[in-house]
Amino acid sequence: MKPFNTAVIFAGGKSSRMGSDKALLPFGGYDSLGQYQYEKLQKIFNTVYISAKHDKFDFSPPLIADIYEQSSPLIGLLSIFETIDENEIFILSVDAPMIEKEIIGQLYQTALSNKNADAVIARSPQGLEPLCGIYRRSIIPLAKEFLELNNHKLVALLSKSKSIYHLFDSDEPFLNLNHPSEYEQAKKLFRGKGLF
Repeated sequence: MKPFNTAVIFAGGKSSRMGSDKALLPFGGYDSLGQYQYEKLQKIFNTVYISAKHDKFDFSPPLIADIYEQSSPLIGLLSIFETIDENEIFILSVDAPMIEKEIIGQLYQTALSNKNADAVIARSPQGLEPLCGIYRRSIIPLAKEFLELNNHKLVALLSKSKSIYHLFDSDEPFLNLNHPSEYEQAKKLFRGKGLF
């Protein structure tokens, strides 16, 4: 039995700042960042899905396709809970490859002591990390209200929900690969640390 139950990798972004789909960039010895994240999380979760608009990968992960026309993390969140029968999921953005098992474990420890929270989300020194956290089904009614208002911002959703923020003392694990320079930085960090 693995330590944690269900994880979903968010890989549906447009990657406009990167110039190409970052989920498909090679990383960590794998053909794509998506596959790297999937294989990494498979070591510690019983089930791992990828959330995306369509199947764009050259491997065969279980896919959760968006069931709404719009594109946003809010749409991904709603689609997940309307597709799979889980009360609690860990969400990680595909472009955050430096997140280690230790960080995930700390979030789950906080979740265990806050069982009534709608979400337990990482907060780094640079701010809230809404795509690194544990979401519970109890947040969905509010998420649907936000969708009706056409407000797709997860930070706004979390601020109105019963959410707990777990503070981490370093920005480095939360490096997001939005630009080519950040992709190169992450590859250097990965080679230096030998993560997972």
